[in-house]
Amino acid sequence: MGLEVETPDPPELSFVDPNQYEDATVGDGSEDVDYRREELQGFLEDGAWEESFQQWAERADLEQAEYEIARDLELFGEFDFFWDDFADRVGYHAPGIPEDWRERSYHPELDSWGTVSGINAELTELGQIVSTVLKEEYIDWEANYEPPEDLPDFE
Repeated sequence: MGLEVETPDPPELSFVDPNQYEDATVGDGSEDVDYRREELQGFLEDGAWEESFQQWAERADLEQAEYEIARDLELFGEFDFFWDDFADRVGYHAPGIPEDWRERSYHPELDSWGTVSGINAELTELGQIVSTVLKEEYIDWEANYEPPEDLPDFE
């Protein structure tokens, strides 16, 4: 399908503990964790966001009207990306339209659960693409996590 749209500005990464998100569990829960958001923000601004967004737009399974709803709601600016040292990956939190969208009159063009779930699914897909592009093409650091020595050997 695909979309022919301008790439929105990259999100401004916040300094939120990703464990507060319902869809993310990061590391061992210690408070002194470096999520490397400043470096990730730089990578997003240096082209990772543009490249990822264009990859996503080429195969996005959204109608133009659905994309415009996500854009109107400024959902693209609500992404969060963070380094997950424990898993040696870029974690992400994708924004989405909440379950109570109908009660809240969230957007005048939202008219069905199918539209809401389609937008939310595509936002998750975009987050995954950005995460992959950052890890494969921009990050040159190694994870510092050292597993405990007393882990069982499953060989």
